[in-house]
Amino acid sequence: MILLRRIAVASSSRSYYTSRSKKPNLYSKISPLGSPTASVLDDWVYKGNKLRVAELQRIIRDLRKRSRFSQALQVSEWMCEKGVCIFSPTEHAVHLDLIGKVHGFPSAESYFNGLKDQHKTEKTYGALLNCYVRQRQTEKALSHLQRMKELGFASSPLTYNDIMCLYTNIGQHEKVPDVLAEMKENQVLPDNFSYRICINSYGVRSEFGRMESVLKEMETRPDIVMDWNTYSIVANFYIKGELASEAVCALKKAEEKLDNKDGQGYNHLISLYARLGLKNEVMRIWDLEKSACKRCINRDFTTMLESLVKLGELDEAENVLKEWESSGNCYDFGIPSIVIICYSQKGLHEKAEGMLEELQKNEKVTTPNCWSVVAGGYMNKGEMEKALRCFKTALSLYVEGKGWKPNAKLIAELLRWIGDNGSIEDAEVFVSLLRNAVVPPNRQMYHTLIKTYMRGGREVDELLDRMEKDGVDENEETKKIINMKNA
Repeated sequence: MILLRRIAVASSSRSYYTSRSKKPNLYSKISPLGSPTASVLDDWVYKGNKLRVAELQRIIRDLRKRSRFSQALQVSEWMCEKGVCIFSPTEHAVHLDLIGKVHGFPSAESYFNGLKDQHKTEKTYGALLNCYVRQRQTEKALSHLQRMKELGFASSPLTYNDIMCLYTNIGQHEKVPDVLAEMKENQVLPDNFSYRICINSYGVRSEFGRMESVLKEMETRPDIVMDWNTYSIVANFYIKGELASEAVCALKKAEEKLDNKDGQGYNHLISLYARLGLKNEVMRIWDLEKSACKRCINRDFTTMLESLVKLGELDEAENVLKEWESSGNCYDFGIPSIVIICYSQKGLHEKAEGMLEELQKNEKVTTPNCWSVVAGGYMNKGEMEKALRCFKTALSLYVEGKGWKPNAKLIAELLRWIGDNGSIEDAEVFVSLLRNAVVPPNRQMYHTLIKTYMRGGREVDELLDRMEKDGVDENEETKKIINMKNA
């Protein structure tokens, strides 16, 4: 599905429905996640505000763009229940699609079956087909397609594109060209997406000759507008097939089709040139992007930094990072973390830690994962004091439910080292941080504490009581450690 989404994107821009005035509009009331949409709409009407059908339709479109399907469905359901407008086949198709996305194809089927005959048009049939395809219901999709053909509703490339997507999603790429051939036989002209899916079906099977034939056919169609995305897909398959010169040729064609304001196209080319190991081309496209686009956003800097790191060009990456810092863009730790992780992987742990410390000094957010990576690098070099310092910072940043879990191997190695070399304070602080990070108390934690207590001349009876209260049993190793005091 990720690949198909990429095939489908020829250009992308952020679209937000907002009001120019400071007066709150309807969308600003509905927009917050989790808002009970129906009650918001009722309240809006109750307060005497104007309600336009076009505005509601625009809100639904925007919510769908943002993948907020549940809220979009609530708006559509409210429109239907309140009789705001009589649903045309188009509104029914949108509603059916939303039902499928939120509740699944059985609910979409029920809605479709409940429609009046005059509303069962190519649009609503197509929406149900799309539901089947999305949930990989092959038999239902093919049966539904046959019914559409019988009714004369299979006259759009969208219908055949859905079936090609279905075969792609279930891994039956070899069936895609047959669907394209059937389209032509039925005098349905393939569109850009049709050709891209077919190009993909040959590319994934490394059938480069046939892939090129489809591309040439596409290029000879006067009504087809070639774009950078198609050529970048072709280049991607050439790179996978280790056909570097063919990939470069495709990338040059992609460059000719770039929209000067479309940073996404430049980003794709930068990534592909990086995979080819062509630093000069990466830098050239980056310079073109900076001059062509009004401003580079965080996504652009992320792509460039990832590409330079892939090429091992740390000096250039540092320069780009400085550009980002002076760009005025909003702070995103994901951007400097690319360089920090690279430093650590290259053994430059001091530089990585230095960057993290500088960010913290400037009151910028850092993440426990990044500190943990640096700590692991120090540990692998045997620099345990530095590893402990960084990992303690990682643990101090722990927030439950944010996806990061402390590395078990790192914990074990640091506990072992503290037990042999650390102070009582080192052990107590580290164990406390572990417990705050929801690491359950275990025998190794207590063994570490016991060792440091004994080395510091402290009695361990209290520790043994704590150990018992935590449900951690003593074992032979525990007794051995305690007996060392008497040896």
